[in-house]
Amino acid sequence: MASVSYHISSLLEKMTSTDKDFRFMATNDLMMELQKDSIKLDEDSEKKVVKMLLKLLEDKNGEVQNLAVKCLGPLVGKVKEYQVETIVDTLCTNMLSDKEQLRDISSIGLKTVISELPPASTGSTMTANVCKKITAQLTGAIGKQEDVSVQLEALDILSDMLSRLGGTLYSFHSSILNCLLPQLTSPRLAVRKRAIIALGHLVLTCSGNIFSELTEHLLAELKRNESTSTTRTYIQCVAGISRQAGHRIGEHLEKIIPLIVQYCNVEDDELREYCFQAFESFVRRCPKEIDPHIPNVMGLCLKYITFDPNYNYDNEEEEEEEEMMETENGEDEEQESDDEYSDDDDISWKVRRSAAKCLEAIVSSRHDLLQDFYKTLSPVLISRFKEREENVKADIFSAYISLLKQTLPIQSWLHASDASGKDDVPLTMLQNQVPKIVKALHKQLKEKSIKSRQGCFSLLTELANVLPGCLADHIPALVPGIVFSLADKSSSSNMRIDTLSFLHVLLCNHQPEVFHPHIKSLLPPVVTCIGDPFYKITSEALLVTQQLVKVIRPLDKSCTFDAKPYVKDLFPGTLKRLKAADIDQEVKERAISCMGQIIYHLGDHLSTDLQPTLKIFLERLKNEITRLTTVKALTLIASSPLKIDLRPILGEGFPILASFLRKNQRALKLSTLTALDILVKNYSDSLKPAMIESVLTELPALITENDMHVSQVAIMFLTTLAKVYPSCISKISGSVLAEIFQLVHSPLLQGGALNAIIDFFQALVLTKTATMGYSELMKQLTAPIYSSGSGGASVTLHKQAYYSVAKCVAALSSACPKEAPAIVNQFIQDVKNPKSSSAVKVLAFLSLAEMGRTTNLSAQRELKTVILEAFTSPSEEVKSAASYALGNISVGNLKEYLPFMLKEIGSQPKRQYLLLHSLKEVISSSPADGLKPYVEDIWALLFKHCECTEEGTRNVVAECLGKLTLVNPSELLPRLKKQLSSGSPHARSTVVTAIKFTIADQPQPIDALLKGCIGDFLKTLQDPDLNVRRVALAMFNSAAHNKPSLIRDLLNAVLPSLYNETKVRRELIREKWGHSSTQWMMALT
Repeated sequence: MASVSYHISSLLEKMTSTDKDFRFMATNDLMMELQKDSIKLDEDSEKKVVKMLLKLLEDKNGEVQNLAVKCLGPLVGKVKEYQVETIVDTLCTNMLSDKEQLRDISSIGLKTVISELPPASTGSTMTANVCKKITAQLTGAIGKQEDVSVQLEALDILSDMLSRLGGTLYSFHSSILNCLLPQLTSPRLAVRKRAIIALGHLVLTCSGNIFSELTEHLLAELKRNESTSTTRTYIQCVAGISRQAGHRIGEHLEKIIPLIVQYCNVEDDELREYCFQAFESFVRRCPKEIDPHIPNVMGLCLKYITFDPNYNYDNEEEEEEEEMMETENGEDEEQESDDEYSDDDDISWKVRRSAAKCLEAIVSSRHDLLQDFYKTLSPVLISRFKEREENVKADIFSAYISLLKQTLPIQSWLHASDASGKDDVPLTMLQNQVPKIVKALHKQLKEKSIKSRQGCFSLLTELANVLPGCLADHIPALVPGIVFSLADKSSSSNMRIDTLSFLHVLLCNHQPEVFHPHIKSLLPPVVTCIGDPFYKITSEALLVTQQLVKVIRPLDKSCTFDAKPYVKDLFPGTLKRLKAADIDQEVKERAISCMGQIIYHLGDHLSTDLQPTLKIFLERLKNEITRLTTVKALTLIASSPLKIDLRPILGEGFPILASFLRKNQRALKLSTLTALDILVKNYSDSLKPAMIESVLTELPALITENDMHVSQVAIMFLTTLAKVYPSCISKISGSVLAEIFQLVHSPLLQGGALNAIIDFFQALVLTKTATMGYSELMKQLTAPIYSSGSGGASVTLHKQAYYSVAKCVAALSSACPKEAPAIVNQFIQDVKNPKSSSAVKVLAFLSLAEMGRTTNLSAQRELKTVILEAFTSPSEEVKSAASYALGNISVGNLKEYLPFMLKEIGSQPKRQYLLLHSLKEVISSSPADGLKPYVEDIWALLFKHCECTEEGTRNVVAECLGKLTLVNPSELLPRLKKQLSSGSPHARSTVVTAIKFTIADQPQPIDALLKGCIGDFLKTLQDPDLNVRRVALAMFNSAAHNKPSLIRDLLNAVLPSLYNETKVRRELIREKWGHSSTQWMMALT
């Protein structure tokens, strides 16, 4: 402590030096010390430091003053409260000084102190006390109105305090309001503006009474309309309050809006501008309350967006005549018209701009009015694309782009197919307006104004994204504008980038044929852009070229367009960029991709240039920065239908690709595996065994449960090898197979990776390799399960692994049908054998299930008996597997097994639950046509059991009913609906649960029917029975998550019932072990 005090004392001594540099360095050192967390000042040091810093605020040297102010921030947290109050008092006094420099530095000091005060939430009383001191002084300074600059600074500081510590000043809110309101009529506009900002911050934390007082005052003043100037200020104030606290002003809108509408018709352009700014704020911040006024506000916007009293827009005939004139005359006339209409006092453009911004707010917040917008708003906006003021035109374009974005069809699985019909109407209306849009824009694409052209391209880009193909008929009108912006030397870099970006979207979203007549004029400027020195232009041009190549010669359809003449334009420019090593990374990658596309589409036209280019690819493959992009480009080239000759680079390239498989870059591994797969499929005759072996040695490390996707792609590549190079499969090291078997026995295996393994095993067994024949593979697959019977290690295998092994067994058996009967017999014997472990029996049943689904097992007469006997097994896993087996075997032979199953369900109440699970498998997995003859019998049987007292059984019945309804929804859904009137609560809960199982996250034929009647099922949310309400909530939850479109229109009716169920009900609370627990534990997620 003593050393710190000594150090501080020496610094303070230097601060009194006559040399400004000494003072500066000492103050700087003090600031460094104060910023250290560890520093602690004693009382004497505090006093001296505060006194010295306040003295330095009046230093003659500005730099010393600035440093002294910066020291105040960290000092606030290091000194006691009374010292902070001393600082604040001095600063407030200095703010009222006659010296302007001292006033300025003191106000900066106050802002610094306020920003460093601890938040009130920390429990510090200092903040509240300091704020009270500052507030009292500031309100006094603002009220005196002696010096405007003092007022402005005081208002600024008050705004800072209110925004950061508004809640702390709660007791001062009333006096602050009384101080600020008179400033709204100040003769100085700057004072009014700052008062409005301060009021905006005040309303965030003030009480309801103070907010009402403020609103009543503003309304009264707006009604009085003492002068246009003050009325403008009051409207600005209302807009400012709405922006800061729109949720609070909403309840007063009914009184405010008629007044603002009335002022829109006053002949004062500035007043109108502020009116529209207020409307915009209401639309964005009070969407619910403004709703009844939207038509009126929109009408005013549409009226005033065309408000240009000082300018006479040429009519269409004059425009046509102008087009016929020579360029020189046209330019002269333009010059004259500019002189004639230049009017510095004309601010009508501000009205138009604020009206356009208000329209944009309405469009972006009211998706439900889309059809109305296309009827009324769209034509007016299109007609205003001719706007003469650049800033206004930009906002009109922005408003129209918002409209297009709202029209963009929602690409989501949540958006059910039934909703698309409704969304098609605005798209159709837009399609009809496309000719008018193009007519209004295409001439502007050649205007001198870069800002206007950029706006046009942004709008056209959005249009092409919303309605792909809509500009097909208008390409001739657009191409000259595109070429002009690309070739125009006065165009900025951003202008060219925007043009290229639009051209790329245009090429992607339209058929190639529409561009063929224009390739000759489009290609040269794009190729010129490839050579542009600015890398962003080059990069965008290469992307466009990539798309142009696809357009010039589409290989997926027959095309009469001759691409050969254009190769000499495309190839050299791209090759130059491909060769360059000293260019931006993005350009390098795009050049590689672009050249890949050129070779894919036009490789047969490159003749002697092809091989040198492929050699460059080989070089890029060796470069760590470009190798991933090169691998993707080579994959594309290898898949070309032109059969590009890659032999010159395969010898050197294949080992490089093999080496990538051991790199630590996941994307590189995946892309390399895809490339190798294509090369093996398409260039098998050019690959040598040594090349294949170099790849095989890298594969075992890739097959692991740590990355299922890489494993899947690696196994798919192995499958290709097994089909194309059966001979090399014998060289598959044991480690590859060992890894695959380990993966089969992993609990994580499912989906794509499992299917890849199944395909691989089928391909492998067909190679007829001795060491990998059917029996050997079968032995390896089932070994852990059979060995567990004696060794007792069954715990090592997860339940999921049994399903995986069973699927692989079934796949091998379908590939070797001669071996199948023997293995089926073996499984039946395993199940019958009393010494077999549960694990062996489970595997046997699951394997029989997988085989039985695709193969008719009716030849096995004892199968039914064996399965039914297993239903009495003490092991739950065996019973479940037997149930699963019966269901799947029935799918393979409905005629024999389904009637047997239905009979058993009716006559065996003890086995009913397991048999119903089997029936569920049949309904889920059977094709609808196969099930139709049995629907009536199944339906009748299920309804016999829908009132079962066991909830588990009822749930299975419900799932069967739901999935059965999907077989013939038009007939069965109305029947389910009828059952709602059933007297039994159990039956109603089963029916409602059944509906839950008809809702899937993908579009289905039942959706339209379900939407029509789901309201009837949701009425059960008001059912007197607690359990029925619970399952109704579960069904509602399922619809909300998987297919919201089903319930969207019913929310107003359904939500009250939903909220009602969130209430705690005393009668449902039970006391358990001294704790209250409620039956209603339904999670509303």
